[in-house]
Amino acid sequence: MEDIMNDGLKYGLILLAGVALGAIGAVAAGKGKLDLKPLAADLLSRGINVKDAVLGKVESLKEDVEDLTAAAKQKADMRKAQAAD
Repeated sequence: MEDIMNDGLKYGLILLAGVALGAIGAVAAGKGKLDLKPLAADLLSRGINVKDAVLGKVESLKEDVEDLTAAAKQKADMRKAQAAD
């Protein structure tokens, strides 16, 4: 399951990078000059914010799945104990 989440995150970040590069190209073509440092810093900082938000959601989902798995295991163990009696 972690591989799927990591691949999804990787492809999402690749898509975000592509959009960012397209935006940089459009801005550079419109202004006629290419001063990438401030724009790149802004885009990278926003990318970091997106990454942090996505990782927070993934961690929350992981905890929910772990809780659900523990509850299911507990119920299965209770059924086994009742069947043994």
